[in-house]
Amino acid sequence: MYHRIEVAYKPSQLDPKGAGVTGQIRDFLNMPVNGVRTREVYSLFLDCNAAEAGRIAEAFTNPIIQTGHMGQSTPEVPFNWVVIVGFKPGVTDNVARSARSAVNDILSRQLRDDEKIFTSTEFFLDAPDLNDGDVRHIARDLLANELIQTTVVISRAAWDADGAPVNQPEMKDISEPTVKTIDLNVSDQELMRISREGILALSLAEMKAIQGYYRENAEARKAKGLPENPTDVELEVLAQTWSEHCKHKIFNARINYTDETSGQTEVVDSCFKSFIYKSTKEIEKHVDWLLSVFHDNAGVIKFNDKVNLVYKVETHNSPTALDPYGGSMTGIVGVNRDPMGTGMGADLLLNVWGYCFGSPFTDQKDVPEGLFHPRRLRDQVHKGVIDGGNQSGIPYAQGWEYFDPRFLGKPLVYCGTVGLLPHEVAGKPAEEKSIEPGDHVVMIGGRIGKDGIHGATFSSEELHKDSPTQAVQIGDPITQKLVGDFIRQARHEALYRFVTDNGAGGLSSSIGEMSELCGGCEIDLGQAPLKYAGMQPWEILVSEAQERMSLAVQPENLDRFLTLAKERNVEATVLGRFTNDGKFHVKFNGDTVACLDIEFLHDGLPQLDLKATWKPPVHPEPAIAADLDLGQAICDLLGSLNICSNEYKARQYDHEVKALSVVKPFVGVNNNVLSDATVSMAEPLGTDGIILAGGVAPRYSDIDTYHMMASVIDMAIRRTIAVGGKLGHIAGLDNFCWPDPVVSPANPDGEYKCAQLVRANQGLYDYTIAFGVPLISGKDSMKNDSTVGGRRISIPPTVLFSTIAKMDDVGKAVTLDAKRYGDLVYVIGQTKRELGGSQFHALTGATGNDVPKVDADFAKKLYAKVSDTTQAELCHSLHTPVFGGLGVAFAKVAMGGHLGLMVDLDKIPADEGLTPAELLFSESNSRFVATIAPGKRSEFEALLEGVPFACVGRVDLDPTLVLTRGETELASTPVDDLLKAYTQTLDTI
Repeated sequence: MYHRIEVAYKPSQLDPKGAGVTGQIRDFLNMPVNGVRTREVYSLFLDCNAAEAGRIAEAFTNPIIQTGHMGQSTPEVPFNWVVIVGFKPGVTDNVARSARSAVNDILSRQLRDDEKIFTSTEFFLDAPDLNDGDVRHIARDLLANELIQTTVVISRAAWDADGAPVNQPEMKDISEPTVKTIDLNVSDQELMRISREGILALSLAEMKAIQGYYRENAEARKAKGLPENPTDVELEVLAQTWSEHCKHKIFNARINYTDETSGQTEVVDSCFKSFIYKSTKEIEKHVDWLLSVFHDNAGVIKFNDKVNLVYKVETHNSPTALDPYGGSMTGIVGVNRDPMGTGMGADLLLNVWGYCFGSPFTDQKDVPEGLFHPRRLRDQVHKGVIDGGNQSGIPYAQGWEYFDPRFLGKPLVYCGTVGLLPHEVAGKPAEEKSIEPGDHVVMIGGRIGKDGIHGATFSSEELHKDSPTQAVQIGDPITQKLVGDFIRQARHEALYRFVTDNGAGGLSSSIGEMSELCGGCEIDLGQAPLKYAGMQPWEILVSEAQERMSLAVQPENLDRFLTLAKERNVEATVLGRFTNDGKFHVKFNGDTVACLDIEFLHDGLPQLDLKATWKPPVHPEPAIAADLDLGQAICDLLGSLNICSNEYKARQYDHEVKALSVVKPFVGVNNNVLSDATVSMAEPLGTDGIILAGGVAPRYSDIDTYHMMASVIDMAIRRTIAVGGKLGHIAGLDNFCWPDPVVSPANPDGEYKCAQLVRANQGLYDYTIAFGVPLISGKDSMKNDSTVGGRRISIPPTVLFSTIAKMDDVGKAVTLDAKRYGDLVYVIGQTKRELGGSQFHALTGATGNDVPKVDADFAKKLYAKVSDTTQAELCHSLHTPVFGGLGVAFAKVAMGGHLGLMVDLDKIPADEGLTPAELLFSESNSRFVATIAPGKRSEFEALLEGVPFACVGRVDLDPTLVLTRGETELASTPVDDLLKAYTQTLDTI
């Protein structure tokens, strides 16, 4: 029986969604609209009567601010047009899923599979001056994502005559499952057609390797009753396993590297092995707190006598480019599962996020057709990560945004999660796990659907007009929370031997990797729980539908495991057993559909050969006006997109759930200045803390990625020092996002991009070794290019370097805001003429050439001494300059405390001959601004002996930033003016 429930805000109440859409139509699309009202519609196809449906409607309505109505009604608001937005068949509808759980409770029974709930949103537009085309434009570009949602546009007259259509987006595909064989005894051209049309993302060398494997094994396969050629299941498994996303082919490539400046050449046999892995292995010899690195879903380090820390940061760029909301949500819920699947399963503690976008102020005409406007994309990304992270009860500890026009084609979406892992489970180290032949293959969590199919292979390509819509997923944080709670209890009872997440490639990836550890498996896809009928076996195997984990469960524990899952309302399904016969053996309802040698599946991929040629670019050197208004320049920088406050968006996340924050994301007397780093307790009222910091600087890559990498490593480390941390227990994570470094007709500068990749890795090795910061995890995302709309857009080479550090006593944490009138202001570190790639040059669209460099030996000595001052609790405030240099740093210290600073630029430790602008806006690394009590001057300076430092001024009660050169005043800017510049750019968007 069909029932329609309408839930809307009362006419007297503000409709937040409607008000937001109204503003976006006016500001973003420049269309006239008087207002928009919305309502949520639940379409119930349930075996229940009208009275029971009425109880459901009552439960779904907040009677204080909302009205609930059974059936269809016309709202008591003015409107000319109605836009109805719902989900396409097969797309995850999280609200409907939550509603289904609520209805189970309301009706006191479990709904049958044939009973359905669907949701939609109706937008009522009061817009008499808009025509049908205008409204369809609004629906397409603002209200819905056509990849995953349907839209219906209805005029007022049509609404009054016919009302709204029934929302029933059910899958109609009930085709019989079939398994095809793919003939690979074809020409090279035909092999590439198979790869291209199948969205396999396999090169000719890879296709020929597969062709050769089947030719060599033809007789053996026939003897086992298998076809000589691969089944579609086998080919899809190979494509997923060999994808760039899963096998990191570029990072493991053999690269012939030439440096044209020196004439030297070398062969780099795997950037990962030569630089990243090698660095950590060398550092590991000298530290005792690395527990698990590079072989599990996330890195594990020692923390205290109770728990260890688990940390992973992922990117979700390609799915987000297709669907900003769903793509970013799966970014956060997906990375949540990495700690959950690390070791014996970690408890989730903190989330982090960071995004690279095109400017939200981009003119619509400059956005190629087929791409989202950066403002809409940004809105949806924030909403997706908020809904995915906070709904699981996890606070955010750190967040940032970076803007550059080159992120218009593909945004970068970084999501990270910190977890806690007990020292032991069942008497064994919790970071260790194993699988034995005979263990059951068990999948838990959400059901399998067509969402996320070809996600791994799609992420291995650039974005183009034919990018697969089925790669889009939508996460369900509620289901995931249930899964996480279940794993915690099952871990406590030692009910399983191994756990991992179903990430890219779904069961193909998780079971395939688990099979490599024990030597084989035999599973039956016919047992897998599906969202709907009609899925083909290969789709079931590679689907990346969310909220799923795979486990190895001992036979003696299976009954208790399944019972506990049922008690916890988590679906658990036995798919087969692990073996040691060397085969990845997949059946469907008892019939073999894939049987691959584990060795070929994981080690048969031919190594990629690339060529890299480095020739340093030379940019015009911009001139700096002698009469530059320094105060105005500081305001301009504070208002620029990469320095201004993003508090409006950040405050929409919850960073206080769990009540663990010590140094919060925003600090100061009014909590409105972005902190250098954050400090959190691992448990309530604990004394030891977790410091999270990071560094990213894409503009430096325009000059030299080696120094870009050095700078972001130094940036993350000194931000850690700035809140009270110290060297010695800092771990790093590297997340590379790169444009395509493989030469092709469409990518003629691939050799240069590949050289940039090599140089970045060289910098990573040199500076992690120098600082003694081991890498515990990382991720690379290649092919961050777009050809949508007939225009190729490539991102600048970008690396997020994240750090996690232990703080022995959170009581010694320090923030950046000036706190006391009369305190002395110090600058620690040396300022050089290093404005290349700076935000100051970005104000005029220039780049320059003098990119900031890092002297690691000098920095280590300086950081040790600065840490001595914070351990002695001498710093009332401490801040490290980053973008905008000392000029922005002085402003932030003043803004944070709403106090004035009197600063003499002549006293700043610096190279000779620097102009005031160079002193203020150089982005030299390894520097700090500190404020201390006058009475502590001798003690403070004694601790800093041997490194450059100077007292450059004092904190003033009058809230004004005053800059002088000796007795000559250069600028006097009220703190309120600084704050206005800092907050107004993104204060409402």
